[in-house]
Amino acid sequence: MTVNKVTRMYLSEDEIPKYWYNMRADMKQKPEPMLHPGTRQPITAEELGAVFCGELVKQEMDMDTRLVEIPEALLDFYKSTRPSPLIRARFLEKELGTPAEIYYKFEGNNTSGSHKLNSAAAQAYYAKGEGLKNLTTETGAGQWGTALAMACAFFKINLTVYMVKVSSRQKPYRKAVIETFGANLIPSPSETTEVGRRILAENPDTGGSLGCAVSEALEAAMKTPSCRYVLGSVMDHVVLHQSIIGQECKIAMDRYGIKPDVIIGCAGGGSNLGGLIAPFIGEKISGKTDTRFIAVEPASCPSLTRGRFAYDFGDTGRTTPLIKMYTLGNGFIPSSEHAGGLRYHGMNPTLSKLRHDGYVEARSAKQTDVFRAALQFSKIEGILPAPESSHAIWAAIDEALECKKKNEKKVILFGLSGTGSFDLAAYMSYNDGTMTDYTPTDSDLEKGFATIP
Repeated sequence: MTVNKVTRMYLSEDEIPKYWYNMRADMKQKPEPMLHPGTRQPITAEELGAVFCGELVKQEMDMDTRLVEIPEALLDFYKSTRPSPLIRARFLEKELGTPAEIYYKFEGNNTSGSHKLNSAAAQAYYAKGEGLKNLTTETGAGQWGTALAMACAFFKINLTVYMVKVSSRQKPYRKAVIETFGANLIPSPSETTEVGRRILAENPDTGGSLGCAVSEALEAAMKTPSCRYVLGSVMDHVVLHQSIIGQECKIAMDRYGIKPDVIIGCAGGGSNLGGLIAPFIGEKISGKTDTRFIAVEPASCPSLTRGRFAYDFGDTGRTTPLIKMYTLGNGFIPSSEHAGGLRYHGMNPTLSKLRHDGYVEARSAKQTDVFRAALQFSKIEGILPAPESSHAIWAAIDEALECKKKNEKKVILFGLSGTGSFDLAAYMSYNDGTMTDYTPTDSDLEKGFATIP
């Protein structure tokens, strides 16, 4: 079998990676440590342990262990949906008339419709192992909330999900699925927490943000017996779990002698992008390859392209540790655009450091341009992509057309991190012409920057 005849590259169950890859171990310059919000000193494992599960704290703070073993019971769970397919977008290549080869890693083959289950299962597994009875979390577009509800149902743990209010209105069937798996869903900000009531008092009409939802979930975790907080992005242990995506890509591509020239992922908190690029960026840091890495974010929430690289809180309530990251300020409230999973003011600290050191490029896209690319892709490749994933599609098409213009044959890999089955209201808005674009002005951004401590 030759590369030119390969369209879908499947791995066997036995080829699922047995280890997660910690790219921080190969970085020449490590990310800055998180700081305690009160003392402003590097936070300790004991202090993080008041919020997170013990094993997750260990993974979060470990910058030196390159390979972290995946527990056997978790590998058994992964086999229900993994390995996921790596697909060559031949029809899209033909439509674009490009000499480029385009591949995408499809993570939508599970009920959550996204990559989020990779970390949800891991975090629920560790919580169960520590004897916890309850978990709290936030969710934006709902993929993470759905995935964690699935995992908690499997491991028999109670779950409360604080979902960004505007997303809960846009995606009512996400609520139905999350509750079907037994979790309790609360639109955020809400009247159920002190921080929620404070945010509503200051801005009664707010549609919320991931930062708001994080604050509420943290407060609820601290006040609930036998409970910890878990989250689906931003933190390094989440990116670690998602490294299974990039490792599967690399195994499949190495088998057929395929070397990606460009790797593209959407970027909100950073879990999907970080997981996709992890093993490849390790090779670039060591000088083995010259692959380009592109993070794509909404123009309405441009942390990597217009944000500041600074220590900031991870939540609107200013209760989390301080994280050195690209940020728009913890007080920045993004517009109510449809890519709910990308409406976050900051970015994973490791990805932020890689961006700051020049290893990762960043670009932003307007909402209507993203949906135009999504429709083009879905009509040709037959998969309805999530709005978040469509940012990567937009950039992949742009790169492929640039190859056509220059008559360059490059290999482009992008992450199709989820499906758009629960995003039909967004597609209706685009199709009927009511969708609009919003790009914050410099003055708008300054209001958020003013909240950076």
